[in-house]
Amino acid sequence: MAKCKTDCIERPLSLAFEKLGGVVGRYPCVFLLSAICVAASLGGGFIFLQERKANDIEDQFTPVNGPAKLERAIVVENFPQSEEFSQFRLVSEGTYASLIITGLHGENILTEAAFNDIIELDRRVKSMKGNTFENLCAKTKGRCMSNAVLDIINYNATEIISSNIKYPMKNGMFLGTTIGGVELKPNSSELTSAKAVRLFYFLDEKKTEENSDWLDGFLKLLSNATEQKTNRHMIPAALHLSNSETTHKPFSCQTTPCPVVHVSYFTSVSRQKELETNSDSIIPLFSVTYNLAITISIMSCSRLDSVRTKVWVATFGVVSAGLAVLASFGLLLFCGMPFAMTVASAPFLILGIGVDDMFIMISCWQKTEVNKAVEVRLAETYKEAGVSITITTLTDVLAFYIGLMTPFRSVQSFCMYTSTALLFCYIFNITFFGACLALNGRREKGNRHWLTCMKVPEATGDGGGCCVGGAYDKITQKEFEMPVDSFFKKYYGPFLTRAWVKTLVCVIYAGYLAVSVYGCFQMQEGLDLKHLAADGSYVGSYYDKEDEFFSSYGPNVMLVIKDEEFQYWNPTARKSLDLCLENFQNLTMARSGIPPVSWLSAYMQFGQRAGVNLDDEMRFKSYLTAFLNQSGFSRDVNFTNSQIHASRMFIPTVNIRTAIDEKNMLNAFRDTAEKCGKLQTPVDLIVYHAAFIYFDQYAVIISNTIQNLVVATCAMLVISLLLIPNPLCSLWVTISIASVIVGVAGFMALWDVSLDSVSMINLVICIGFSVDFSAHICYAFVSSEKSSANEKATDALTKLGYPIIQGAVSTIAGVVVLSAAKSYIFRTFFKIMFLVILFGAVHGLVFIPVFLTFLSTCSSSQEKNKTNLPTQNDMTAFTHHTLVSQNESADPDCYFSEKIHL
Repeated sequence: MAKCKTDCIERPLSLAFEKLGGVVGRYPCVFLLSAICVAASLGGGFIFLQERKANDIEDQFTPVNGPAKLERAIVVENFPQSEEFSQFRLVSEGTYASLIITGLHGENILTEAAFNDIIELDRRVKSMKGNTFENLCAKTKGRCMSNAVLDIINYNATEIISSNIKYPMKNGMFLGTTIGGVELKPNSSELTSAKAVRLFYFLDEKKTEENSDWLDGFLKLLSNATEQKTNRHMIPAALHLSNSETTHKPFSCQTTPCPVVHVSYFTSVSRQKELETNSDSIIPLFSVTYNLAITISIMSCSRLDSVRTKVWVATFGVVSAGLAVLASFGLLLFCGMPFAMTVASAPFLILGIGVDDMFIMISCWQKTEVNKAVEVRLAETYKEAGVSITITTLTDVLAFYIGLMTPFRSVQSFCMYTSTALLFCYIFNITFFGACLALNGRREKGNRHWLTCMKVPEATGDGGGCCVGGAYDKITQKEFEMPVDSFFKKYYGPFLTRAWVKTLVCVIYAGYLAVSVYGCFQMQEGLDLKHLAADGSYVGSYYDKEDEFFSSYGPNVMLVIKDEEFQYWNPTARKSLDLCLENFQNLTMARSGIPPVSWLSAYMQFGQRAGVNLDDEMRFKSYLTAFLNQSGFSRDVNFTNSQIHASRMFIPTVNIRTAIDEKNMLNAFRDTAEKCGKLQTPVDLIVYHAAFIYFDQYAVIISNTIQNLVVATCAMLVISLLLIPNPLCSLWVTISIASVIVGVAGFMALWDVSLDSVSMINLVICIGFSVDFSAHICYAFVSSEKSSANEKATDALTKLGYPIIQGAVSTIAGVVVLSAAKSYIFRTFFKIMFLVILFGAVHGLVFIPVFLTFLSTCSSSQEKNKTNLPTQNDMTAFTHHTLVSQNESADPDCYFSEKIHL
């Protein structure tokens, strides 16, 4: 059977690269200086970095067109902010500070000693320097919103013992969000103990600048405090103030009874501040990555020969990747592209990927004849490596551009910056790095020392020393083969193709697949907001306390009736509405025993008490305004010009503890609202809460991930069909991609990584990387001239084994330092990239070669006679990639027109 070839794509492109290589080889300084000037000019865009930073959590980490954002617009339009503050009527989270106070050792907080500390802490917060809380607080009926638990005891700690506190309602005040970890008397609602008390300090949202200063002061007060241990008790940070708070008497065990509480604190701006700090924390890590990449590159390309060693070439290969980051990021900053926090991890990945192309070009250079002119050697290098790095750059960039389809701006920003940087990596490799390779070739041509550039005597064998160098194979006229090149041919390939080893590999693969599928079913969805803060942050501590003590009661969800035609006075319409509300109350996450907060129910009761028939439209509307003003429901009805444009009610929820609970609540409420619109008398309503803005990610994360994966897989399948003109083997490529995706998804779940906007794009990235492994191995297998399947697999590994290892190590080295980051986002990026590279390399080096040996019909080639072996000149043609001489192993990097590139 005649072998399929891809010359229609490869041949003209390789000839174009050959001409380019000759030009770069003749004028290296022009290309070198031009690349540096371009990078320096475009790098000027970094002056816009601060104003391009886009770290707004809602904007970057929630779906762009999430339903909750549209619902919020409806709520804001119909229920504008009132002068009278109401916490559960807030359209946003509000502007506030909060404290969670617990016992030092988890003991009962409802004690006189504990409340002495709590009251003192409350006093200090309200009397901070600058604008006091009284001047900025959100007010109801002219008074600051207070904390119910302190109102109950009249700010007198001794009354906490005598007060019979009913839970969760006490004198019309709801205590579920202010007292946590409660224990009740048997068959009673009376509190016997509690483990936590939460205080809120809400500010008037209109006083934006003053509020910002007050919240900064609050954080400073709490963060500057120190923890001390006196008399075996830990003084909480919130109570032991720093020296800057000199207006207050220090709270110390030596002057007063020792505090018995621990304090966690939080503000409405805390997440944002912590997120902005996070991106700055990894900047020092980039220098570590840069040095690591240089070290690995030098070690990978070094020889004992003082002339042939590629120390400077390897170093400038890393510099080339750095220039690409500088130029690409600068260009996008010039163009006004937002710079999200997630982009901060891109340089680590780009550095790892960028040096892979360098390895290919160096390897192809080493396969050229050393006695030829530098421009001729570089032309041959470009001819062999150019198409390879072009195609793999195409697959990687395509994978990132597909990520632009996601509705998360943080992912869009990351994909745009990374894909553009990869294109610049490609451009700088064929210009700047090619010029460096040519200049280094001139040094080698003159047999000059790599460090001193002094001429040294020519070595006679492989190796040399500090005083001699320039050795090469006199038979092939090429540099000596590196020892690692023969490992796969002589040892690994024959070992892997043994029958018992292949059986073992199949068993291992079955175990890998089983664990991966199990992990997929354990996957959690959504980005926990506390993960936007650094490890050990006060934000994480507050969220942990909140989850532990205050998750029994969830949000009060708004039910907004937006139908202007709804007849509230009509008994039939009210019956439909009551049925709708009953459906909401029957939900498992609705608070049983407590009816919805409904202005309409209260109005109908008012009509019954007053003896007014409210079934009549005129009477219904004539009494409504007076009722709303007196009852406090005026903020719940948009009643203007004798028309009810919209109204809202509230459904309390319970036990919203995990991301799954949040997802189920959101879906249940929206599904129930949809059913209300299908009743005999339809009730057109929407459900809304400020937290739904973040819960919306659950509604799109899976569907969007699947969409991106399907599109990316189809695109890669088309590319693999172009590279491997054998449908059956292209199917193996697709199966390999799916296998890597399942493995990464399953193991990331077992590694405590959720499916969110951060991890989603990495799953798409793994398609681009895994196709590099699988497509090239399959193509090498198909292209091999060996007669048996085992020999074909060994031949493919001989050609690709070392490039796979080089690429995998360099890419992992690029991101490994992120494992030390104190941010969940950056650690997640490392974890998934590690899994992608690990599983991709294992598939390429172990699974795919073995499975291909079971598919002997994948390709069929005629046995070549020794007399038909290619001549030396033939080695510069495309068939150089697939024909192997008896006397020399094929180039492990340049054997065909696509390199292994991670």
